[in-house]
Amino acid sequence: MESQRPLLIIGLLLVSYLLWIEYQETYGPQPLTPPAQTVADQGIPSVPSATTSSIPSATTAPSASTASATDIPTSPQAQTAQAEINTASDRFITVTTDTLDITIDLVGGDIVRADLVKYPVTQDSNDSYQLLKPDLARLHIAQSGLVGAQGPDSNPKGRPQYSTSKTNFELNGETLLVPLTWSSAEGLSITKTFVFTADQHIVDVNYTIENNTGSVASMSQFAQLKQTTLEQEGGSMFMPIYRGGAYSTADDKYVKFNFGDFEDEKLNATTKGGWTGMIEHYFVTAWVPPQDQTNLITSRIVDNNFAIIGYTGTPIAVESGTQAQVSSRIYMGPKTQSVLAEIAPGLDLTVDYGILWWLSQPLFSLLTWIQSIVINWGLAIICVTIVVKGAMYWLTKKQYESMAKMRNLQPKMAQLKERYGDDRQKMSQGMMELYKKEKVNPMGGCFPLLLQMPIFLALYWVLLESVELRHADFIFWITDLSVADPYYVLPILTGASMWLLQKLQPMTITDPLQQKIMTFMPVAMSIFFFFFPAGLVLYWLVSNVITLIQAKIIYASMEKRGISAKG
Repeated sequence: MESQRPLLIIGLLLVSYLLWIEYQETYGPQPLTPPAQTVADQGIPSVPSATTSSIPSATTAPSASTASATDIPTSPQAQTAQAEINTASDRFITVTTDTLDITIDLVGGDIVRADLVKYPVTQDSNDSYQLLKPDLARLHIAQSGLVGAQGPDSNPKGRPQYSTSKTNFELNGETLLVPLTWSSAEGLSITKTFVFTADQHIVDVNYTIENNTGSVASMSQFAQLKQTTLEQEGGSMFMPIYRGGAYSTADDKYVKFNFGDFEDEKLNATTKGGWTGMIEHYFVTAWVPPQDQTNLITSRIVDNNFAIIGYTGTPIAVESGTQAQVSSRIYMGPKTQSVLAEIAPGLDLTVDYGILWWLSQPLFSLLTWIQSIVINWGLAIICVTIVVKGAMYWLTKKQYESMAKMRNLQPKMAQLKERYGDDRQKMSQGMMELYKKEKVNPMGGCFPLLLQMPIFLALYWVLLESVELRHADFIFWITDLSVADPYYVLPILTGASMWLLQKLQPMTITDPLQQKIMTFMPVAMSIFFFFFPAGLVLYWLVSNVITLIQAKIIYASMEKRGISAKG
């Protein structure tokens, strides 16, 4: 506490420890959630079973006794599902809007491909980011239908083969309706309508059930997401990117359900409302059932490599000669908090800021407000840094004054050591009396740094998780603030600023080893920042520069008041 340099070690260790906690929460073992109620308790029918089939042909018969989904091709003769989609044009239809480019499988009416038109794969790329993908190695599809005693998706002969008026649909106005129709020989007719809206990533899926069978038809709607658990490109300890499931209930607004949980536990939770989803870095796919109805959230692993999470709705009974309607919604898009918060409770929490969410959310709000004025995310980060450092100036002033007073006490501390020698008890008592007499708080130099660490970590998660920062340009070579500086200029400048801060204060440590550690601390921190997003390093660099300026002002003020800044 005689210098700021030991505090840098404390700060570095704190940052590393908290990052490790977040890493463990993301990738480590998760606590199991006890099932709320079994299927038998509610009598809710199951969804189609997992059977091996080839995409171009009708899927193998589903069973009403298991909760799973139809499979994509797994036989050695089968090519990727993407290739099958290209050749089997009579089975698949495409829908294009200003935000989505999707493919729907007429067998079951599943969404097997979804490209996000406004989000390129890489900066300035012509290829849209593919959120839902049918190819086996990266499988991620959205399935839905009607199950139960008369549900067409529980028919032992296979899932329903829908028909439609054309194979290509394009949004030209505010809304686009894509109706799929199916009828049974017994007189049951289903119209499954996808409703797309301009400038939206949310799609309504409506079912109109017309019963002319002469008897009551009982069924429930289901919706589920199926994704491969095989490891794909991910993050690191410094960039921990979560890919896996999530769900919400009336009691738990947001619960991560990673692929390890899929293997260890089968979800079976009954809740009013809720939602289920699959999450990746900046994007989320989520099925949202009617929020005023009771739904059963389930999960399972099929064929060892495919995770399924979804829900089954409350059973309905359709009298003969009548119609009934049920609906759900699917979101396929970026993790935009303001949009997700309006769709379902807790869906905005998929923008996962970790344990410091309460600090990250207001920082993000401040950042976006400033960005709306300056129209540049890098400038917004600089402005946020100025605001934060300005708000903490009085703490910084107390920190530097406290450290200066501590340095000025060194001669008196040396006298106490000579007087009491190795008597630690008397030495401690003497130090406390000296602190009290000189009105010095030995912890005064720690508080500002410890207060700044949560802000640093909160902003770290904001810059890591917020899709608004994806491909956000700054100036010159910094074209994406969400990734590391490609030329390491910002980390090196940050290390240099730390070195200047170090030189601003005389080194009071006498141990040669500790002196070497302190001397190389800026170098170590520069390497540490090589892995951090450029936006975060920009924040730290600007913070250091402001601290240098503030230190000069504070030291000048102290000298005028007769307090030696050099000790």
